Amino acid sequence: MFYLQTGSQDPYYNLAFEETVLRCRRSGDYLLLWQNDNTVVIGLNQNAEAEIDRPFVEAHGIRVVRRTTGGGAVYHDLGNLNYSFITDADGDLAMDRFTRPVVRALRELGLAAEATGRNDILVSGKKVSGTAQRIFHGRVLHHGTLLFDTDPAMVAGALRADPEKFASKGVRSVRGRVGNIRPLLPADMTLEAFWEHIKTALARDGLVPAALTAEELAQVRDLREEKYACWDWNFGRSPRYTVSGRARFSGGGLEFRADVAEGRIRDIHFYGDFMARTSLDPLREALAGCPWEREAVGAALDRFPLADLFGTIGRSEILDTLFYPAGGRPAF
Repeated sequence: MFYLQTGSQDPYYNLAFEETVLRCRRSGDYLLLWQNDNTVVIGLNQNAEAEIDRPFVEAHGIRVVRRTTGGGAVYHDLGNLNYSFITDADGDLAMDRFTRPVVRALRELGLAAEATGRNDILVSGKKVSGTAQRIFHGRVLHHGTLLFDTDPAMVAGALRADPEKFASKGVRSVRGRVGNIRPLLPADMTLEAFWEHIKTALARDGLVPAALTAEELAQVRDLREEKYACWDWNFGRSPRYTVSGRARFSGGGLEFRADVAEGRIRDIHFYGDFMARTSLDPLREALAGCPWEREAVGAALDRFPLADLFGTIGRSEILDTLFYPAGGRPAF
């Protein structure tokens, strides 16, 4: 089995690296071990906005990236170790073909590990690994997380979207009890030692250190810039959804409902008892096609005399109602 490390903790680069191996290495068995720092990784068919707590993510500098496999959203930090298998499909696409050696590796550490029907790996009833896979031209990519010593407060905070705010056809994540591997170990070990154990255990027939060519690394860099680091891939691919919310201010109540497709506003309506002096239709027309993100909507608002449209409800209050204030959710 050939062994590759990305040499990076950048999620955009790491996912580009993984995809490049899948596309370029057309034979042989590959194992990749890698880490992302401070990242939410969402599934291919998910609505990014409906999976994250936007204010928390922005306040903590958490990056959001879409992978090419299905499944739910997961949080990565440097207490988490990711693994990827890339090999021939061989007609056997059963998840346990790949989860079995991971479960075995965990059991060798004295952990009560088991795989479940939902493509998760549990230790003592807590989810420590989520997995997903895809097929590309007869090759299979199977990857998963190993929560070794991840910050539980960051997991809970980043993946805390309001279920009432979004109505979407996208696949929502199923939240379960997650846990870290390290506190469950019979004997403590460092992440470095855990990494070495996993690397050895997943390749019992021996590892052959490998590296990408200069041409392949150039493809990684291009794919990072043109795909994984792009708003269009991470947010623009989100399925069509509606988002709504309301809040009350001294200047009156404000409520909205927006139809969003491919990450852009298709239609938006504002309601409330605020003291408007003119029609909101020109603003609605200006917002059509605008990316559903605070900065872009704010730039559109700046082109209008908001006092004529919303009375004493100001720019920041409007944006807080749409996107949540930095300090938390609006009071409904």
